[in-house]
Amino acid sequence: MERKKKQVNTINEYIATFPKQIQDILQKLRQTIKESAPQAQEAISYQMPTFKLNGNLVHFAAFKNHIGFFPTPSAVVAFKKELSEYETSKGTIRFPLDKPIPFDLVRKIVKYRVNENLQKKR
Repeated sequence: MERKKKQVNTINEYIATFPKQIQDILQKLRQTIKESAPQAQEAISYQMPTFKLNGNLVHFAAFKNHIGFFPTPSAVVAFKKELSEYETSKGTIRFPLDKPIPFDLVRKIVKYRVNENLQKKR
């Protein structure tokens, strides 16, 4: 799956650069994040869909064989056990395209990040 490389300014533009099957996954991921962080603002940051709430909350992006979800290093550490079947690195989780995305886990991670960013504000 190769994305047409072009500058994007909105999450809709970003998602539109992918094949339909990937668009569907990205839209569901976006919706899951919106429902978990209704007060967060959508943006494009680092050429990736981003949600901001008192700073960056989470980013996500589609790649050739996986969906990258970027909830910061603290969230990856906090959910280490639940993420054990996925490839992770410092602030990154890779959800392989040949398996269902664990949207319930994404929801928990986003809520964790909302709480973290709201704590930071105090």
